[in-house]
Parts: sequence; C-alpha cells; structure tokens
Amino acid sequence: MQKILVLNSGSSSLKFQLFLMPDETVLCSGLIERLGTDDAKFIFETKDNSIEVITSIVNHNAGLQLLAKQLLDKKTGIIKSAEEIDIVGHRVVHGGNYFSDTTEITSDVKARIKALSSLAPLHNPANLEGIKVSEAIFKNAKQVAVFDTAFHQSIPEHAYKYAIPNKYSDEHDIRLYGFHGTSHKYVSEKAIEFLDKKESKIITIHLGNGCSMSAIKNGKSIDHSLGFSPITGLIMGTRSGDIDPTIIFHLAEKFKLSLKEINILLQKKSGMLGLTGHSDLRDIQAKANAGDKACQLALTMNTYRIKKYIGSYAAILNGLDAIVFTAGIGENSNYIRESVCKDLDFLGIKLDTEKNNKRLKTIRAINTDDSEVKILVIPTNEELEIAKQAFNLIKD
Repeated sequence: MQKILVLNSGSSSLKFQLFLMPDETVLCSGLIERLGTDDAKFIFETKDNSIEVITSIVNHNAGLQLLAKQLLDKKTGIIKSAEEIDIVGHRVVHGGNYFSDTTEITSDVKARIKALSSLAPLHNPANLEGIKVSEAIFKNAKQVAVFDTAFHQSIPEHAYKYAIPNKYSDEHDIRLYGFHGTSHKYVSEKAIEFLDKKESKIITIHLGNGCSMSAIKNGKSIDHSLGFSPITGLIMGTRSGDIDPTIIFHLAEKFKLSLKEINILLQKKSGMLGLTGHSDLRDIQAKANAGDKACQLALTMNTYRIKKYIGSYAAILNGLDAIVFTAGIGENSNYIRESVCKDLDFLGIKLDTEKNNKRLKTIRAINTDDSEVKILVIPTNEELEIAKQAFNLIKD
C-alpha cells in the first residue's frame, strides 16, 4: 500500500487528494479557489473533519505551504510525518513532443517543463512550482508528472497540423497538442461504461476557469479545441479563445503593444474577465440575473461558442452518442448546460429541465427520454486518474 498525494494546479486553483493505493481510498481531499486574491478559499476534508478558510493566498507556492501545514496538523491533519508520502503525482499541462507518457521527475524533466512554460504561461510555471515545493517538503517521495497533452497523442495528423510552412511543423513541432487530457480521458471512459458501448462517438465538454472540448471516437481523442497552447477554442475565465490572428498585429501597430503585453492581454485579461470585469462564472451569473447587460452578453457568447464546437465535432464524428459536461462549471451550472443544449434538437439533443436542475454529485443523464443523444453530467476526477497513472508507473 502506498500513499500518493496528487496536486492538480489550475490557472487560479489548486485541487488535491491523498490516496491509499491501489485501493483508491481517499484519505483527504480539497481545493484552493481564487488563488491570487484576498478572498481565496481553502477547503480540506477528511472522513472526520471539514475545514473551510477564506484568506489571502497570493500564489500557488503559498497555497502549497498552507496545504502542507494542514496535512501535518497535530489535531486535524492526516499524516504525522512528511515521510509517510510515497509518491507525489503532479498534473503538468504542456508536455510538448517530449512527453507522451507519465514520467518520473528528474532535473532534466523539470528543465523541459520550464522550457515549455512559454506555451502554457498560466500553468507550467505553477506546475513546476508545485514540484519544487513538494521536493522540499516530501523529500523521500518519488515525484511523478502526468501530462495534459498525453491523451491527445491519438489526434490524427490532418487534425493536429496547422496550415503554415512545413518546416515550422516538421522541424520545430508547431502543432495542436490538446490539453485537459486527464479530465477528458477520465470522463470519456466513464461515459463509455455508462453507455455500455465501446464503439462510441462522444463529445466531452470540460468547463472551468479553463475550458476545452474533445471529439472522442471509440475512446480515442480525434480532435480538441485547445491547440499549440491552452488559449484557443472556447471563451474562458481570462483567456480569449478563438480570435482572428491579425488582431495581434493590429494591437501591436495601432496601440503600440509589445508581444509580451499582447500575450498577457490574451492570456490573463481577456475571456469573461475582459467582457465583464469578472472571471468567476458565479459572479457573472449573479450580475446577469440582476440585469447587467455586459454579463448577459458574455454568457450568450460563451454558450454560443460551445454550440459551434458541438456542431463541428458532430460532423467529424459522423454522428453522436453522447455529450458530456464536466469540471466546475460543467458539473454545477444548470444555466450553462441548458443554454448550450437549447435548439440542438436537429442533432438529436434534447435536455430535460427538471433533471438538469437537480444538484447531484453522481454520473447522471439529463436528457429527455426521447433524446437520440445522451446528455451526461460526469464529475471529473483528474486526481484519481493521476494517482492511478503514478502508481502504475512506480509499481512497474
């Protein structure tokens, strides 16, 4: 039996679980929301205790230090010594062409992760920070990286290649990589089990602060909305999603913005934040309900973009068995799910409003009985997927 601590660092969040493997027993779990704000929320849960603290947590480093302190707390902690942790499994967003499998972390691996930070500036630096802090705290544990990009290695060349001169693709690895791979892999496997249909056509919709969609045929990713970096596709909390590339040149020439400034603008100041002044969907929905026109428009834009991808992915799959909503927004926002599924009956997608409005933490179908396509809400468990992959790597 091994204790595996899983760290899943998002752009503005940190989720964690401590597992006893291979039994998959959860010893503790929790998350930190709204990192970098004065009202960040720290949640830590065990079978005996539930702790919730709202405080200022300036960055991922501070969040990890708070987590380590809580794990070792004499009264409400779960371990007596840092030496009890056998493995720390880390979600790492961008593995480029270097990493297509789960990997034990070495100095070379850390250097590669750092080198890829320019392609995932909101994530890889935070992932690397988590690794460094974990190495300092859990000195005897093996550190393992599970890459978001790995699941999407099955995307065919005609889908991952960009229409730019071949030398940039062939010699410099500029291509679509895809992200949120552990989540899309986990929920698609659960969907296949639910459907009891190995030969299946599924669209998975991961909606959080970062958002993405995958077209999955027979359990394999064949296309994905995020590309060379995790900025394209859907409208996200602070990221723009799809834009006309000439906007970048226009911003540089018209407003004299540097490439660095444009990168920050598109990564950290755009998306729902740029449209409304807020990046958290709960705040945006509350203001929209109160009559805020900017928030109402942003929500319409958000769901419209998702519907466009559903249409395009249904076309390349040549049919559809199910669509899957997952992650923080996908699992919890009945408004977003209803808005996305509205007027998709042409594709055989019909939502049952009563089922959709129920708040459950289990896999469930929210489609009408006569819907040709299943509409599933599947809670993602990236942490369990990471724990399984890390355990299997070290075990082997």
